[in-house]
Amino acid sequence: MTAKRINPASLYESTRFGFSHAALDEATGTLHLAGQVAWDKDYNVVGGDDLAAQTRQALANIKTVLDETGAGVGDLLRLRTLIVNYDMSKLEAVGGELAAFYGDVLPAPNTIVGVQALALPDFLIEIEAVAVLPKG
Repeated sequence: MTAKRINPASLYESTRFGFSHAALDEATGTLHLAGQVAWDKDYNVVGGDDLAAQTRQALANIKTVLDETGAGVGDLLRLRTLIVNYDMSKLEAVGGELAAFYGDVLPAPNTIVGVQALALPDFLIEIEAVAVLPKG
């Protein structure tokens, strides 16, 4: 198996924290994305205490990684969404952003997990993804 690390220049520099944004299994075309949070390129938390805004930024970061590899939202195989202090009232904000992210594409499977905290106290959500690169 040959693994290729993916770190788009338009995202925050992640290797200083010990991870790449994604790794591609070149033998299978499977792309494993690190959990994405609401950081912009300059490590600013986009959205403050607004869960929908943080979700939008995390999904934008996922889209940036997909774009870097030639994949799109239709190539996602699954998501795992971690939400701080989750309760059902938060599902509407997250679900609305997911619907906008997918547009007309049928969504991939998603597991929502409530967590006590993420890497930094300002992060409200983190979204992991797995995708497959299109053939051709």
